[in-house]
Parts: sequence; structure tokens; C-alpha cells
Amino acid sequence: MNVHLSVASSTSVDVSFQEPLSVNSAIVTKYKVEWSCSPTFSPPLGEVVINKLKNLHITIHGLLSGTAYYVQVSAYNMKGWGPPQTSIPPFAIPSNWREYDGRAPRRRGQAEALDHLLSQVKMVHQQCVCHEPCKNQPQSRKHSVSKSLKYLFHPGSKFLKTLKRGLYLASIFYKDDNILVTHEDQIPVVEIDDTYSCLLMQDFLWFTKVSCMWDEILWLRQCVTVSQSSCSCILQTRLKMLLAISQMQGLLGIQDLGHVFFEPIKDKQGNILVVTLKEVKTNQTFESVHWVPLSKLQTSRKSISSPEEPTALDVLLMTMQDKLVYHQRSSQALPPGLYLGYLKLCSAVDQIRVLVPERLPNILCHVKIRSNPNISREEWEWLQHQASVEEPIPTEQNLETTQNLFLQELQVAIKELMQLVNIPLHEAKDFRLYSQEVLDFGGQVSFLLLLPPSEDVCTAPGQNNPYTPRSGFLTLPLQIFELVHFFTYDHEFISQYCQVSALLELESLLSQQSLREAFSDSELTTAKQRHQQIQDYIQQMEEIWREMRWMMDALQHARYKQPSGGIPLTWFLEESSIVLKEKTRSTSSHLDFLPSPTPSPEMSRKLNSDSHGISDEEGSSEVFLATDSDYDSSRAQSPRELDLLYPSSGPEYCSRRNPRPLRDSAPDVLQNHELKTPPIPPEEPRPPPELYDSDFVLPSRQIELLRITEKRQAYCVRTSSLDFPKALCHGARKSCPGSVDSSPTESRTAGRCSPVRLGTGSEFSPRHGCPAGSSEPVFRTRSVEWTRTFQEAADPGHVANRVKSTGSFALRVCPQYETGLSKETSVKLHLTNKMSAEDVVKLVVQEMNEVSRDVLGNADAFCYSEDQLEHFGLVFVSDEVEQWLPNDFLPLSLQKAWPDGRFYVRIKETSPLLFQYGPATTV
Repeated sequence: MNVHLSVASSTSVDVSFQEPLSVNSAIVTKYKVEWSCSPTFSPPLGEVVINKLKNLHITIHGLLSGTAYYVQVSAYNMKGWGPPQTSIPPFAIPSNWREYDGRAPRRRGQAEALDHLLSQVKMVHQQCVCHEPCKNQPQSRKHSVSKSLKYLFHPGSKFLKTLKRGLYLASIFYKDDNILVTHEDQIPVVEIDDTYSCLLMQDFLWFTKVSCMWDEILWLRQCVTVSQSSCSCILQTRLKMLLAISQMQGLLGIQDLGHVFFEPIKDKQGNILVVTLKEVKTNQTFESVHWVPLSKLQTSRKSISSPEEPTALDVLLMTMQDKLVYHQRSSQALPPGLYLGYLKLCSAVDQIRVLVPERLPNILCHVKIRSNPNISREEWEWLQHQASVEEPIPTEQNLETTQNLFLQELQVAIKELMQLVNIPLHEAKDFRLYSQEVLDFGGQVSFLLLLPPSEDVCTAPGQNNPYTPRSGFLTLPLQIFELVHFFTYDHEFISQYCQVSALLELESLLSQQSLREAFSDSELTTAKQRHQQIQDYIQQMEEIWREMRWMMDALQHARYKQPSGGIPLTWFLEESSIVLKEKTRSTSSHLDFLPSPTPSPEMSRKLNSDSHGISDEEGSSEVFLATDSDYDSSRAQSPRELDLLYPSSGPEYCSRRNPRPLRDSAPDVLQNHELKTPPIPPEEPRPPPELYDSDFVLPSRQIELLRITEKRQAYCVRTSSLDFPKALCHGARKSCPGSVDSSPTESRTAGRCSPVRLGTGSEFSPRHGCPAGSSEPVFRTRSVEWTRTFQEAADPGHVANRVKSTGSFALRVCPQYETGLSKETSVKLHLTNKMSAEDVVKLVVQEMNEVSRDVLGNADAFCYSEDQLEHFGLVFVSDEVEQWLPNDFLPLSLQKAWPDGRFYVRIKETSPLLFQYGPATTV
């Protein structure tokens, strides 16, 4: 039984343990956790008995800060209590990293201070004439209808159907797969300004802040009179924005328009579209609008613009699914834990943008270090000591101390993060670990930051960056990212800040206008006093905002050259002999699909030394591959797992299985494809056992090996010029479980396997290992079919239990983009309940790249790079209705809903690849 002890806070520790190995089938019915200040547990300070065995974890509260506590756990079965098991590390001292230097938390009354400041600003307007009629009146249905009728017959108060050059507001309300549209089946759009010529980002940022006070739009409108807005371009725009919001609220009959999308949509015609998004979770009624399915809205769209130059409204409709997904993900918080984040910025013409993951755009790129968010004083003190010395201090590898365990956790996280952002470890020698503070988000999420070199923190436009992140990332404007981030992790504070900031910015413009319009000395004195008062309020607000802006403090230290502003990354990676413990990666950090590693050179030479070609009258191509239920694409190229399959253990080990369990939970795909073969000659003595499992095959390797073997057997790839590589192993194999087009067995002759052809007969020829009496493959299936693995396998009894554990289904996907191959080409996947639409798209595109290279050659192949994978999407077509599936959608959920549908991979309609290669064609 493994017992792990960690510091949870200044007064508590966490104890987690695993169920001990069962001896003589004895079942553990309860556990006892004891703690003491003495390693001999004399006297004990307390104990607790755990009867609920679902969660083997307990937090011990009420401890003294700075005191060492020892913990042991005992298990109970029918024979009584077993021997107590001590923890790793042997003791823990309740503490927090802030105790090291007595630093106060960032969050300490800022929301209350902003609330007081907001009341002071509003107090000036209480006696103002313009706000006297602004009283909250109870809204009735009659008043709502009359207001709607007024807007209906007013010539300037209708939803727009088309856009002309100007600034517009669009509001998206959605529920499940339905979108709220007008009676003309159009997105609700109103005009803001038809002669917009001001600074867009400043106005857009102010509009985003106004979204925190939808119910006070009328009050803000009354702050700006027509005479004041007549002389200032910025004031005119702000007033028109408020008028457009009021118009949208009146037409829809609702005040809350939701959140603002992080950037406006622009087109070549000069249109700018500001988009708000809101999810409706109840059966709410709206005025002048109704619900329609999003797929119907997109398919029935009739744009008057040319495909080469779509309008902003066209772009909104084409990218609607992406915006809905962003809106849902931007409000999701990370699960509790300690994370390692990557701070990377890039500058544009008028703004600085932050690199964030698509799956969680409200946080930096990250990987999870551990589930405990607290960093103890001992861990932080060790980090500070590392930052103060000139050379790294070696640690005792065998000591299970808190500092050594923390170092191992950091080493694993650093390697994962560097792989995630596509930076080789040998190129990260100048990276640094931010040692100024631990970032605390909401009390349950903590962050350590990894900083690039000072000159690479912010990439300038046009700057060459050879290590760009893979797909699965996007960049948000810095100020917008801060708002989105605080909306998720500190909503109370950011709501108060946005209200105060939006109001003070408007008051500042009004006071400047009053200064310009002042005529007499008394007017000038009053205007100066008012302007100075507003400036004082703004200064107070900026000081409060500066205390909460952890991003600016991190950037300030990241750009320091002297001192370095952090701990060199090489200090954590120098001891390559340290055996890093296995850890489970957080699903929130799986932001990218990494390609399968290529076979070793020696293996490739063996495969290519005996290649054959075939031809087929049908001229169609079908590519089949299999994936494992535990396949984790983001770990495919982990540095410590890449070389688990060595050439020296190559073909002769393919048919041998080790009965002991593998270190990872991922089973070997090749294990289910083996046949009982004739007795193999006596094997040579095996070499001494090594640190790795020679029989272990990575999921990425499994795909590669299956691809090579399936091409060699010619059971699913039918082309006119595809080479068959040499067999990987001497033993014959069955076809891939779940394949409708089953593969015959191969004869073992002179230590090598010969390519065979498929037939249609029901009997197999023992000589050739294929159905007798046939020579041409005539296997045809539907474009989409769901078939359980045990229904398709050659040995159902052997595979049935396998399917129950994996839940794998066969799915055929048709690529509808330029591949250079036949339009009947399809890819068959073994789909699991963990595979998303994004995983399916990337697997299909990568497989078609390989087949295109094999068939057409490297010169003529149609191949798409990693950076272009984000331009593809998965489309489900059923009953002549097509639906673009979001990246995180699980296609397996459609198995029972639409059994007659079809799946296609297409280039997104907004992608520049569409204009380069042409639109997708229906097969």
C-alpha cells in the first residue's frame, strides 16, 4: 500500500493511499489513518477510520503551522488490522509559500474598494436633471408589446438583412443546436455607426466592459447628451454604441445580451461586426424572433457576396460553431491543482496578443504538475535558494524528501510543456522558471510560470520563430485575455472593475468636453474641478487594477535581462539519470495532436528491401487504421517513451508476448491480431532484463505497425501503384479486429511473409491463405457503418471481452478535399468513446498524407502540414442535412441517433486552403 503525504495549507495535510495487493483474496473493508508529531507515533495525536472506500483520500485539518507531522495508514480485513504503512515523504510540515517572506495575497478587498468608488462616481449624477426620469418601472406585457410595435414601425429600428460599410452589433442566442433568428431567418443585427473612423480596439475594449452593466445602459445613455456628443468623435461612437445596445435590447425584449466575442469580425468591404454570445438554458420567450437549427441556418444561407470576398455576416455564419465552442470553453475553470504555465506573447500592428489553448482560452498554455494546489514553505524556500546561487545544487536521488519529490514533479511537467509548445529541450536552455510568486487563481488553482528568454518573450511581426506551437492554440489581445481570465476565476472583482472603468472612461471624455466648452470663469473652474476629480478616481482605480494584474508583473520580470528574472531551466534537467515517476496527465492540457513517430531507419531499410506492387481495376483506395481505447495522442512523442521499441528487439519479438502486465495501461493492439502458428524453432537465449519492456508498443507505434502490415497484406489498400513493405514479423497475423474487409492469414515461408490478394469465396486455400476460387477483391461497404469489433473479428470469442473493455466501434470517414486520389477513398477508424472530432480529422488527414506519398510519390503528393490541420473539420451528413461538428465533439455519441448518416472531412469554409484547393465536392 502506497501512502502519499502532502501539505494542503498552513493548517492541514493531505493523505492519499492505494488499495494494497490482495493476499488470499482477503478484502479490505476499512482503513485507519493515524498522525503524530513523533516518528514512533507515541503519543498519537489523532486517528480516523475510513469506511467509504470509493475515495482513498483524507485531509487532516486543525494542525499547527510549522510543526512536523507523521502519518501512517493501516488496512483492515477479516483477519484484523494489518501492519501500518508509513507515508512518502515520511513527514509534512503544514505551511504555505507566503510564509517564506510574509507576502500578502493579491486579493485583499479590491472588489469592495471598487464598489465604494463606483458609488462615489454615481453620487454626482443623483441630483443631475438628466437622470431624474430614469426610474425603474415595472415592466408589463402590455408595455413590452407597445414598445415592440414602436420599434417595428419605426424606419430605423429594424434588424438588418445586409451590411453596408460601417460598424454593427450582432447578438447570438443559442440553446443546444438552435439559434435565435429574426422572422426573415437572419441573425439579429443592428447598426452602430455607418461612418465609423475612430480607434477600433479602444472602443471595442470599452464595449466589452459595458457588457458587465447591460441593465444600466439607459442610465449611461442619459450621461451623454446630444450637445456633448456633437463635438467629439469618440463620444459620438460611445453614444451610438449605447443606442445600438438599447435598440437590440428593445427588439429582443431582453436586457442581458451575454458576453462579447474576443475580437470583432472584419471584411474587405469595410464592415466591422461586434458579436455578443449568450447561452439560453431555460425556455425563455423572445420578441420578434424564433429558434431554428444551426445546420439549417447555415445550409439555407444565400449570400449576395462572392465566395472570394465574404461579408462579415457571412463569416459569422460560417464560423458560428467555432464561436459557440469558444463561448462555452471560455467560462470553464481548471480543476484544482498546481500547474506549470507558458508565458508567450506576440505583437501585432496595434496590439499585443497572448498565446492560449483553444480548449481553455481563459488561461495560459499549461500542463498539470499535481492535484494539490498548495506549495509549502519548504518547497518555495528550496526554489528561492536555487534562484540565489550561481550553480545548481545536486539533490540526493534516493531521499524521498519533499524537495526531491517536488523536483521530480517539475522535471516531468517541464518536459511535457516543452513538448506541448513544440520546443526541443536542447533549445530551451535559456528558459527560466518564474520565481517571484506563485499565481493563485480562485483559491483552488495555482500556477508556476515558464518564461522564454527575455528577447523571445514577445515575438515581433515578421520575426522568424522556428518553434511555433502546433495546432490547438490561439492568441487573444492582452487586455481581452485579462478580462476573460478574471471573468472565470474572479467574477466579482472583474464585474466591479469593468463597471467602474467603463463609467470613469465615459466621465473623463465628458469632463474633457466640458473643459473645451467652458466659456466663463466660473464654468471653467467648475469644469477643471470636475476633471481633476475624475482623474483622481481613475488613479485610484488604476492602483487597484495594478495590484490584481499578475500578467504585467510577470511580463516585467520576463523582459529583464539583468537580473535574469528566474531560475534557469537547465538546472532542472541536468540529471538525466533520475528515474521520473509515472504521472497522469491532465485532460485540460491535451491541447494538441502529435503525429506518430516514424519507424527506425533500420526497420525502414528492412521494410523497403522487399517491396511489391499490385494493381486493381476498380482504382479506388481505402485506408484502414486502428487506435487503442487508451490512446493518448499528446503523449505519442514523450521523450522518455520514444525509444521503447528498439530495432534490436524488432521482428523476432513481434510474435512473442510477455504475460506480465505492461507499465502503462494501454494494451497492445498487435496482441489481438496474432494467429496460432506452427512451432517456432528454439529461440536464442534472451539478453539480460533491461529497464524497459521490450514487448511494449506505443499506441502511436501500434498505428504505424498496423499501417505497414495492412499495406503489406493488401487487404484494405487498393491502388494502382502502392508498394507493399516487408512483413514486420515471422508469425502470421489475423486481420485487424473490427474490419469488415477481413484479411486472410499469411503463409510463413523461409522466414518471410508474401503479399496475398483478397477474394470473395467462403473457403480459404491452405496454400495461399486466401479464399479459394477468387482473384478480385469486391468488398464494398457503406460510407458510414457502425460495427462492433467482436462482430467483425475472425475469432469472435477471443475478441468479445476485448471490445467490452475498450468500447471500440468501426467508423468510415470520407475525405472531401484534394488528395490526388480517387473520390471513393475512405478511411476506416476504430473509434473509442474518448476520441473527439479533432482526433478523427487529424488521423484522417495524416493517413491520407501517407497514402498520397506512397501512390503519387513525394513530388506529386497532396500533403498537408501540421499547421494546416486546424483548417479541416468533421462534417456529419444525415437526411440531406449536414452539420459541422466542433473539435471536442465525440462522434461516438451519434452512433444510435443517426445510424444512416455519413462522416466527411472537409476544409472549413473560412479557410484560405478552400480558395487554394477549391471547395469540397460531394462523393
